[in-house]
Amino acid sequence: MIEYKVLHQLEQNPLHTQRSLADSLQVSLGKVNYVLSGLMEKGIIKAKKLKNQPGQIRWQYILTSRGVREKIEITRGYLAKRIHEFNELQREINELKKDVAKASS
Repeated sequence: MIEYKVLHQLEQNPLHTQRSLADSLQVSLGKVNYVLSGLMEKGIIKAKKLKNQPGQIRWQYILTSRGVREKIEITRGYLAKRIHEFNELQREINELKKDVAKASS
C-alpha cells in the first residue's frame, strides 16, 4: 500500500523531497506526486513552502490531525494485508515441507 509507505516515510522525515521519497520507496517520481496530491486533497497532509536558496522551492509535508487518524486506519489495513500474506506463505511452506518429506521417504 503506497499511501501507508508514503505516510510512514513522511512521519519519519517531513523534509523528504518527492525525489527522495521516490528513491526510498523505489517508485516513480510521478507516482509519488500523484499519491501526495491525493493525500493533500483528502486533507491527510498539508504542504508548507520553506524558504530555501533563491530560485529553489522546497516543501515540508506535514500530517494533519485528520491525517494521523487516517494513518492509523491505513496502518490497520496494511497490517491485515501483510498478516494474510504471511499466513498464506506459511501454509505454502508447510505444504512444500510435506511434499519434500514424502519425496524423501
